[in-house]
Amino acid sequence: MSGGVDSSVAAWLLRQQGYEVVGLFMRHGQEEPTACPGDRSASRKRGCCSAADAADARRAADVLGIPFYAVNFQNEFERIVDYFVAEYTAGRTPNPCIVCNTWLKFGKLVEYADAVGAEFVATGHHARIVRLPDGGTALCRGCDTAKDQSYVLFGIQRQLLPRILLPVGEYRKEEIRRMAEKLGLAVAGKRDSQEICFVPDQDHARFIRQRCAEGDRSGEIVTTDGAVVGRHAGVEQFTVGQRQGLRLAFGEPRYVVRIDADARRVVIGTREDLAKRELTASGANWLVDLEQESPRPAHGIRAEVKIRYRSQPAGASVYGLPGGRLRVLFDAPCYGVAPGQAAVCYLGQRLLGGGWIES
Repeated sequence: MSGGVDSSVAAWLLRQQGYEVVGLFMRHGQEEPTACPGDRSASRKRGCCSAADAADARRAADVLGIPFYAVNFQNEFERIVDYFVAEYTAGRTPNPCIVCNTWLKFGKLVEYADAVGAEFVATGHHARIVRLPDGGTALCRGCDTAKDQSYVLFGIQRQLLPRILLPVGEYRKEEIRRMAEKLGLAVAGKRDSQEICFVPDQDHARFIRQRCAEGDRSGEIVTTDGAVVGRHAGVEQFTVGQRQGLRLAFGEPRYVVRIDADARRVVIGTREDLAKRELTASGANWLVDLEQESPRPAHGIRAEVKIRYRSQPAGASVYGLPGGRLRVLFDAPCYGVAPGQAAVCYLGQRLLGGGWIES
């Protein structure tokens, strides 16, 4: 229970279905920024792990009449923070929500469930667990396409799918809010979490500078033909596909097309310079039985591939590569393929698997 409306209603839905429900809140141990007098930034925060969120989760559990515990995951969150900093300083664009879901919510919390004899782990993600006629289990998109969160769940281990419950994925967001209102939950109108919980002010560059001992992080901004057109304070301020914040004037829009972290160089170009027809990804995780796919990934499968959480799925052929890697060949140019993000493959509503974009 994160203190939001989705996880709160998820707990109630499970109770209605006859489950014995225990609410858990994950404490990350990261310090929250202290608001100055007159600073309204704290009230605008939309994270999921603050002290205020914990209080919201506890109040919801009280209304629902279920036990509630806060679990200290400070050490585990430190590992996620280290990953986040390392990826940005290497010129990649991290996705800590995927890592949190894989390592903690469907990793450490499964271990916790085992320790207390719980059969299932449930969350408020907008995605669906579908029981198949052959006895198998599939991870599918949520019914509310505008809120679908299946992308950030691609790293779940396939053998865990039968133990996962995602009750809100069967409903649209407005239905979830109406349920919360009828139940008298104070979080019924609470805005959705849209921030990285350990960077509540969303100033990634500042956060990384504070975590790194390195001094000067500045470098050159160059065009695709090598012409130097400006300087930057650190590559952690940029991601492939970025247009805003370049502070450079051209006759047409310019985008970040490549980041060379070793040389501390940011390469910019036109939108067409962003166009890619293929990518490779590592750390592949498949949620389907590849031996039963026809054709199998080694020989290519047809899929729709998302390259970011908010991107539209693009038609592609996907091939398995040695060493747990995969190759994606898009039917049409794909824009803004960013190393460090995930390439997640779907067949219709079903999530097949994915991997971490290398190039």
